[in-house]
Amino acid sequence: MNVVETRDLTKLYGDVHALDGVTLTVPEGSVFGFLGPNGAGKTTMLRVLLGLARPTSGGATIFGHDVQSERDAVHARVGFLPDVPGFYPWMTGEEFLRFAGSLFGIPEPTLTERAHALLEMAGLAGNPNPVGGYSRGMKQRLGIAQALINAPDLLVLDEPTSALDPLGRADVLTMIGSLRGRTTVLFSSHLLGDVERICDQVAVLDRGRLVVQGSVAELRRAHGGSTTVRIAVTEGIERVVAAVEGSSWCVRHAPVADDGQATDVVVSDLAAARRAVPGIVAGLGVGLRRFDELEASLEEVFVGLVGVNR
Repeated sequence: MNVVETRDLTKLYGDVHALDGVTLTVPEGSVFGFLGPNGAGKTTMLRVLLGLARPTSGGATIFGHDVQSERDAVHARVGFLPDVPGFYPWMTGEEFLRFAGSLFGIPEPTLTERAHALLEMAGLAGNPNPVGGYSRGMKQRLGIAQALINAPDLLVLDEPTSALDPLGRADVLTMIGSLRGRTTVLFSSHLLGDVERICDQVAVLDRGRLVVQGSVAELRRAHGGSTTVRIAVTEGIERVVAAVEGSSWCVRHAPVADDGQATDVVVSDLAAARRAVPGIVAGLGVGLRRFDELEASLEEVFVGLVGVNR
C-alpha cells in the first residue's frame, strides 16, 4: 500500500514553480527522504501534503484521503514536526506532551502512559527542567515525541536535523530509525549523510521537479557513475599502482588514507579489472589482501543527478 500519492502536483508563486508536476508514491512502513538543495521545493511539498498550502494544479492523497477536501481525516492519522518547532518554555517535557495530547482529546490514562513512553524513547524521561532550558537536540527529540503523541500512521518531519550538532543529529536519527516498521516516516533534508543512514526510499527534488525516486541501493546502481575498487596488498603498493596505471580500464587512482598499502581505483570496465588485478599482483610477487568493489555514495549520486538536471 502507498501511504502518500501525488499526481502532477504543481504549486506556483507568481511565475516561480515551487513544485512542477511532481508525481510520486511513499510506500507504507518506509522511512522516506525528500532530498534536495535549499529551494528545491521540499518544504512546499510537505505543506501541500498537510493541507497548509493549496496546489495550483494536480492532487495528492494520504491513506486514500484527498489532502484538500478531506483534511480532518488526513490530520487524524498524521504527526508533524516543522523545521522550526515552537514550545512553551515554562512547561516541562511531560507537561508539553500532555498539552499536545489534550488537543487530540486523548483520554486518561492513555495520555499519561503514552507521554511517559514517548519521553523514554526520546531520552527525556525524569527530566524535571522546563523546556526553555533544553538544548537544541533535546528540543528536537521532544518535538518528535510531540508529533507522535496521537499515535500517527504517518510522521512528517521538515529538516529535523539541520540545526543540530553531530551528537544531536545522531540522537535524532537514532530516534527516527527506531520507528522503522512501526509507522511511515516522511522527512525532508539537504543533509545527504542523514538520508543515506536511515532512509529506505529517496526522492530527489531540484527546482520543483522530481529528478528520481527509488531506494538508496537502486539509485546507487542506476546513477552511481564509475565503479571504484579498492586494492590492498601486503607490500609494494607503488609497483602495483604503476602497473595498474598502464591498464586501459584505469581511470584514476588515489591512496587510502588509513592504509599505506592500499589504493582506490576508478575503473571504466569492472569485469576487466576483476580479471587483471590478481594477475598483476601475482606477477609482482606480492600478496593480495583485498579486492573490494566500493558503492557510490549518495553524495556522488546526488551531485551527478542535480548537476545533470541543471
